[in-house]
Amino acid sequence: MVDYGTVRSTVEPEAKIVDELSVWVNTDIAPIQEGEGDETFTGFEFHQVQYSKDEYIKMIDEKNASLETQATDIQLALCDVYELIGG
Repeated sequence: MVDYGTVRSTVEPEAKIVDELSVWVNTDIAPIQEGEGDETFTGFEFHQVQYSKDEYIKMIDEKNASLETQATDIQLALCDVYELIGG
C-alpha cells in the first residue's frame, strides 16, 4: 500500500480505479478553488491510496469476514428477542 495523502487534480477522480497492477482508492473528493486572478486553481482535492491487487483482495476478504461475523451476531440476538417476545 502506498498512501499518497492529499492530492489535487484538475479532473474529478473516480472513487476506485483498477489497472493492470493496482487498485487506486480516492476518498474525500471535494471541489476546490484557490487563489485570485491568473493564479487561480480550480479542481479537486482528495485522499489517494494505491493498493496492489493482492493487498486489496485481502483487505476486502477481511472486511467480508467481519461483516459475516456481525450478521451472525445480529441473527443470534434477534433469535433471543423473538424467544423473549414469544414467551
